[in-house]
Amino acid sequence: QVQLVESGGSLVQAGGSLNLSCAASGLAFRTYAMGWFRQAPGKDREFVAAVSRTSQSTYYSNDVKGRFTISRDNAENTVYLLMNSLKPEDAAVYYCAASREYSYFSYNYNYWGKGTHVTVSS
Repeated sequence: QVQLVESGGSLVQAGGSLNLSCAASGLAFRTYAMGWFRQAPGKDREFVAAVSRTSQSTYYSNDVKGRFTISRDNAENTVYLLMNSLKPEDAAVYYCAASREYSYFSYNYNYWGKGTHVTVSS
C-alpha cells in the first residue's frame, strides 16, 4: 500500500520559513518524480514544485520561484519543500504527490498524500 505522509506545516509569520517533508512508503521511490501542490480555501489545487527521479531537474511555479526549494533524498524515501520569505498568499494545504512522469500537471500524479496545513500571518 502506497503512503505519502506530509509533515512540517505550521503557523508562521510573513517573511518566515518552513520546511515541509513527505515520507513515502510502499513504492519504488527512486522511480517516481515527486511534486508539491497546494490548495487554498475556495481555490483550485495548484502546482508548486517538482523534482525529477534523480534530482537532476526541478521546476517551480512562478509564484514560488526563488523562494521555495524542492529536494529529495532517495535513500530516505523523502521529498522536502523549503519555503522562505513566506507570504500570506502562500497559506494553503500542501500536498506531495508521486508521478511516473516529471510533470507539473496534477493528472499525471498517481499517488497523493493527505496534506499538511500552512498558515501565514501578516
